Amino acid sequence: MSQAIPYCGLAPVPGELLTRFNLDPLLIAALAALLVWHWARASGRHGRYLAAAGWLSAAVAFTSPLCALSVALFSARVAQHMILVLVSAPLIAAAWPKGRSSRNVVRLWAATAAFFVALWFWHMPVPYDATFGSTLVYWSMHVTLFGTAIVLWRELLHHSAAQTAGVLAAGAVTSIHMGLLGAVLTFAAHPLFYAHLTTSWLWGLSALRDQQLGGVLMWVPGVGLFLFAALRSFGRLWRVLESEKAL
Repeated sequence: MSQAIPYCGLAPVPGELLTRFNLDPLLIAALAALLVWHWARASGRHGRYLAAAGWLSAAVAFTSPLCALSVALFSARVAQHMILVLVSAPLIAAAWPKGRSSRNVVRLWAATAAFFVALWFWHMPVPYDATFGSTLVYWSMHVTLFGTAIVLWRELLHHSAAQTAGVLAAGAVTSIHMGLLGAVLTFAAHPLFYAHLTTSWLWGLSALRDQQLGGVLMWVPGVGLFLFAALRSFGRLWRVLESEKAL
């Protein structure tokens, strides 16, 4: 029985990487449709620019040679995920029509829990390796991981001053569990992912070194960006308190 070819193709060698763009017409059409839909719904020029930046950065993650490189390197797959989770998702969430500030504590913690499950599940060895043998599983990973990140960032960015404490707690929990997962991957004594055992050496990395690099890419940026979200929430609460004091 022949082995299934991963969605992004076979693992590239260094000399061919710049030719390995993913020009899947269905993917490009879907991203373009989402961008147009969100552009039309975004409020104001600033919101439209944020929406465009969010979906274009997602397009880079999915269609650039990073897609092919993620077949060869675990660290490249993590980099792809971090672009989606820490760049595209907050931009898209920030551009979402605000409406009324969220006061729904259940929704906040449901979003936090959903992202936790998606992040940890898809970075466990068996589910992760399964994404290289099935296009359906590959897109199940990205839709759930990217989708839950967008929902979580919407809760973290659009909330009332009264919900600041809950938002800070949810952001702290998310930062801690992302850092913990990154630390587990970084300090593991042996490679955890079968898919990269025979591909990372082409790029001058052992499978363990590649995994450690991926762990660091998840660990450090995640903590930094959620700290920024916390400071933003503190700033919003401070402005509300100052305005009430001035009355």
